[in-house]
Amino acid sequence: MAVDWSGSTPSFLLGLDRDKRGTLGDQLQEALRSAVRSGRLSPGERLPSSRSMSKELGVSRGLVQSSYEQLEAEGYLLARGGSATRVAFTPQSSDVEAGATPTAAAMTYDFSPGRPDLRSFPMRDWMWACGEVARSASAADMGYADPRGLVQLRDVVASYVRRVRGSAAGAANVVVCSGFTQGLSLTLAVLARRGMRRVAVEDPGHLEMAELIRRAGLEPVFVPVDVDGLVVDDLAATAASAVIVTPAHQTPTGVVLAPSRRQALLTWAKDCEGIVIEDDYDSEFRYDKKPVGSLQGLSADRVVSIGSVSKSLAPALRLGWVVAPGALAAEMAEEKYRADRGSPGLDQLVLARLMASGRFDRHLRRMRGVYAGRRAALVEALAAHSPGTPLTGLAAGFHAVAGLPPGTDEGAVIAAAAERSVGLQGLARYRSDPLSGPPGIVFGFGDLREASIRTGIAAIADLLN
Repeated sequence: MAVDWSGSTPSFLLGLDRDKRGTLGDQLQEALRSAVRSGRLSPGERLPSSRSMSKELGVSRGLVQSSYEQLEAEGYLLARGGSATRVAFTPQSSDVEAGATPTAAAMTYDFSPGRPDLRSFPMRDWMWACGEVARSASAADMGYADPRGLVQLRDVVASYVRRVRGSAAGAANVVVCSGFTQGLSLTLAVLARRGMRRVAVEDPGHLEMAELIRRAGLEPVFVPVDVDGLVVDDLAATAASAVIVTPAHQTPTGVVLAPSRRQALLTWAKDCEGIVIEDDYDSEFRYDKKPVGSLQGLSADRVVSIGSVSKSLAPALRLGWVVAPGALAAEMAEEKYRADRGSPGLDQLVLARLMASGRFDRHLRRMRGVYAGRRAALVEALAAHSPGTPLTGLAAGFHAVAGLPPGTDEGAVIAAAAERSVGLQGLARYRSDPLSGPPGIVFGFGDLREASIRTGIAAIADLLN
């Protein structure tokens, strides 16, 4: 898709060799033909005006106009009175197109987990905060910032996690990052430099964790999860000296790490001088249980907690934070500096203003009600159309797990649902050994309206029995 430039069209890099045989007009025409064929100029894209092009190339305007007219006659360009000259030619193929990755077919009802309601992003509040920052930002705010993150945001985040998550943190413990993935990568890089070699992950769990561990030059170790969360006895039997956990709402099962397991996990970390990496990804959204506090608040010297606004606001913001012991936080700041010199400063100021104003909390309160309604719609739809299907993991977040009858071919259910334009994800994709556990479907309901949830479940209910 061509960019529809507004106002003055950007200049176009094109050189003419005055020592080369042939006319400058012939050179210009051939250069434009090549640009169109190769995809440098896309169908529908505007060309610079003849006046601008002649000035850039140091040739007469008449030469440019005649070249445009020739390529229009050949079908490469399209010119209309009173309008810009545009590319009309559509190449049969190009290197750009050949290298493109085909996209998956869009589903009418997509129950993929992990997606918040992007339509409910608080755009007015975000624009208000942008305006506040634009009016108050100083010249210093426009320069290179502290790689740990701007102190305004680190102060607000520290206050927020103390108040909402029961954490023990100050601004010195916070490193601003571009979301969970970078936060984990920074943490793993520091642990690897400190000599750690193995990092445990939950099984089932998000398999991206294992891949990030390998990219850091470390070895992932898979530890099972049961109805009480991570099995700490099995963790203790490994040689891992760090572990990544989702204690408030386990991915994907949705179980909450039991109090006894929480204590056992922190004891393990103390005894082996290990590190617990807490993925605090959707703890803001709880429905039928009391809030579960952060592990970091129980053992600030042994727990690194990573949060972001990807679920609470939108993934596109690419802002998150790591809360870590002081020495670890300082080393992570060094890693952050080497990686990208720090996250975008103005966006940090906007998020800090949004959170400090109370508008962020107001948005979360509203979204708890929205997600609670969709959660109820999922429960009601399954009860009505597939009453024998067990549904678990409903205490928090915006996904739940539906069990399938023993022996069910999970892949076949997903494929059959796709033929009905219903997108599903199975439990197998979260396991180190896809065949090691019972079949099930992970239903995400964050980005689906209640009516769509009911219609989507009705369309596939027979596949779940």
